[in-house]
Formats: sequence, C-alpha cells, structure tokens
Amino acid sequence: MSAAGRLCAIACLLQAWLAPALAAAPNTGFDLQRADITAFIADTAARNNLQAEDIRALLADARRQSAILEAMQRPAEQVLPWWQYRSRFLDQARLTAGLQFWQKHYDLLARVEQERGVPAEYLVAILGVETQWGRITGRYRVLDALTTLGFDHPTRGAYFRKELEQLLLLARETQRDARSLRGSYAGAMGAPQFMPSSYRAYAVDQQAAGAPDLWEDWGDITASIANFLVVHGWQVGQPVMADTRIAHEADDPFEFQLILNDTLGAIKDRGYSVDTAADNATAVVLVPAEQADSMQWRVGFKNFWVITRYNRSPRYAMAVHDLALALRAGMNERDTTP
Repeated sequence: MSAAGRLCAIACLLQAWLAPALAAAPNTGFDLQRADITAFIADTAARNNLQAEDIRALLADARRQSAILEAMQRPAEQVLPWWQYRSRFLDQARLTAGLQFWQKHYDLLARVEQERGVPAEYLVAILGVETQWGRITGRYRVLDALTTLGFDHPTRGAYFRKELEQLLLLARETQRDARSLRGSYAGAMGAPQFMPSSYRAYAVDQQAAGAPDLWEDWGDITASIANFLVVHGWQVGQPVMADTRIAHEADDPFEFQLILNDTLGAIKDRGYSVDTAADNATAVVLVPAEQADSMQWRVGFKNFWVITRYNRSPRYAMAVHDLALALRAGMNERDTTP
C-alpha cells in the first residue's frame, strides 16, 4: 500500500474508533463515579501525597470537549503530504515574523546558543512552527483537554491520564491554578507547547524567578527548548538534514521507521547522492518528502531525530529544519546588506 493509502486507512480507522465518543453530549462534566476516574483519583493521590478530595474537586470542574476529540482525528503533520505541510510554515509572512522575532531577541538567543549549543535559528524555528512566536498558544483549558483525552480517547487514554497527573504535580510545584492554564487541544502549554511532563522535566528557570514561565518569559522559553534538545542528545556543530538525488525514479523498497537504522555509506550504496561532508559511517534515517508530482528522499542525522522527540512526526522536523535554514539565510542577508 502506498504512503497516501496508509494515511487514508489510518484516518478512517481513527474516525471509526472515535465515533462513539463523539456521539456523547459535548462540553459536559464528567461522572466522577466512573470506575476509571475513581481509580485515577485514588492512585494519583496515593502516589504523590495528594488529597483525593482535592483531585476530585478539580475534576468536578473539568468539562468534556468534543471538539478536542474531533481535532485529534486530523493532525496536519500526519494527514497532509509533505509539500502541503511545508507550505504552511514557509510562507513570506511567517519568515518576516520570524526574522523580526530574532532581531528583537537577538542578544538573548545568542546567549542561549552559546550556553547550550543549539543554534538560534532552530530555537526560533520551533517557536514559529509551534505557536508563531507565542501568538497562538491554545484556547482550551489544559484541565479540560487532558481529562477529555485521558478518559474518553479510545486508544491513548493511558498517556493522557499520565499527563493529567503531571499537570496536578506541576500546579503544586509552580503554585499555579490548574484550572487557569490554557493550551492546545492535546494539552500542550505556553510558547514552546510543552506537555506537563516536559514542563516538569525540561523547563528552565533562566531568570531565577522561582519557577519557569513558558508563556511570557522569553529567557525561560528559549532556554527550555534548548535544554529539551540537549537532554535528548543534540550534537553541537553537527548537521540536521541533507538532500539527496537518485538516478532512478522507483521508490526505495523499505518501510519508513523513525529510527537511525541506516548509515550514510549504505544510503550511497543504494544509489543516492547526498549533499553532506559527513563520514560514511554516520547513522542516518532516510526520510520520505512527498512532492506534488513525485517522491523525494532526504537524509536525517542524529539532530533530526532529536527534533522528532519534540514532535514524533518527520514532517514536523523537516518543517523546523527548513524554516531554520530560511531564517538563517534571511539574517545573513540582513547582516550583509548596507
């Protein structure tokens, strides 16, 4: 089956799975007597020295959002082919906004790059893809999103229940009201769109203000993104992606997996020319990049894989990379223009 056919089949299957949940009444409260909810309350309280009554009171304020379940069916990075997905993030308006953001925070970004080793263009690009530099951080209450997905998503409920637990711990640690936090339909928060577990694990209090602020403090925001990438293995000074050329038109006969399961030498032995000076022993992944009328392939290095820890989609990581290159080119042009 072609890549497009597989995507269509997955989308249809998800729609079938979600149909019963979507048929329920929208935007209602949750039945706190449900066995899965009572078990969550008891287990979470016992594990984390929390009061079960406090968790129950918080969940009593949660509202089921049917729109969230609908949005989970059609994430653009999983549905759109690469050429359409790319066009969403590399138009002139976004490039202009990204360059303006970089210039405004030039000294801060240079300091974070120097301290943590992640090029400024990748920090700026991730913020551009995620929230357009903090302009679109999400309109849903994180409590509603995680409760809806934790207890009503048919396949990923366990993951979102863990994130709901992390939200409770984050609220306790940062002295924030969990009811007031807003984010994406998946529960991601702030300008970098960290899930609660990522917030707790990777957010940096760069300004030593007492707790990281991922909504308004650009020092915390940029340092936190860089910290996330470094902890996941970012290699300073190493490449992210390279384009390839191949003499024949046939698709490479393998199933794409998002792991570094190839070497640059093996890719070349299969007939690909790769625009890189990296050693042939370098671990890589061959990434499909669908065009409007053909299939192209790109090579992802370890730093590409690291970006996919932020979002597991290879299209997402390619968009970040391409936007970063375009932003760097724009900054270089401005630096050399009289």
